[in-house]
Amino acid sequence: MDTNILLESGTNELEILEFTVAGNHYGINVAKVIEIMNYQPVTPIPNTHPYVEGLFMPRDEMITVINLRKCLGYEDDPDNPGLLFVTNFNNLNTAFHVDSVLGIHRVSWDRIHTPDSTISSDVNGVATGVIKLDNNLIVILDFEKIVSNINPETGLKVSEMDNYNGHDRSMSPIIIAEDSKLLSKLIDDCLKKVGYTTIDLNNNGREVWDKLMKYKEEGDIYDKVHCIVTDIEMPVMDGHRLTKLVKSDDVLKHIPVIIFSSLINDQIRKKGEAVGADAQYTKPEIGQLVGAIDKYTNIFETWKSNQKPEDAAEN
Repeated sequence: MDTNILLESGTNELEILEFTVAGNHYGINVAKVIEIMNYQPVTPIPNTHPYVEGLFMPRDEMITVINLRKCLGYEDDPDNPGLLFVTNFNNLNTAFHVDSVLGIHRVSWDRIHTPDSTISSDVNGVATGVIKLDNNLIVILDFEKIVSNINPETGLKVSEMDNYNGHDRSMSPIIIAEDSKLLSKLIDDCLKKVGYTTIDLNNNGREVWDKLMKYKEEGDIYDKVHCIVTDIEMPVMDGHRLTKLVKSDDVLKHIPVIIFSSLINDQIRKKGEAVGADAQYTKPEIGQLVGAIDKYTNIFETWKSNQKPEDAAEN
């Protein structure tokens, strides 16, 4: 599938692939989709997770197929073979079995509404957003959560935290934009385990941006935030837009921004570089994220300590 239609960096837009399962409309970010194909025979694997149909090999790579009907609590439809779309995120290729694909829509993140707690409760929900298009409500699914429910190590490699010695990093405040409740909690737990205890969790880029503007107006932004960690896909304001706003601001541009997303690939990395991200890591690599936070908070804190009061005021 050609995804070269991806948008200019930092516009706060995305393209949604709309598909159906059991007559209901769902969506996935086109940036995750490699290919759409007719259903192909799948080889079942004994003793696997019930959502896993099995394996298939469209070319030279063996790919796991996940049945979204089972995942979402619907019965199989033997009269509809359906389609497969192959995705890439978290450095992993995975295929999803759906009923049909309806098309691609270009939308702004601010049109996507965060599901309330009755739909997506705490860390258990698999819906990250809802948007109304052509009189249909399209539910944006959390595909990372679906895959991590099957294999938790695909979400975050929390075992990597055993390689980091915990020491007092509480004087380095971190602000985070992450809409997944599960991943937000895991990131928070991992950072606190290594000593980052001053952590401000937020659901999207807009929440972070509003706080940065407040701290800037109050004149203590460099005391309140030493590093920004942001996901890319988030309702209201995405991570590329947040990064672009921060790096275009004469005061905020000194604060390091690290993109931590399941979407990092060569094309997405170029978009992150275009908006000024200091570093970019894919979501399973929590150990690399901690190393980057150590590095960039040290750089920022060294810069901050060398600023004269009048320089800090000007910056």
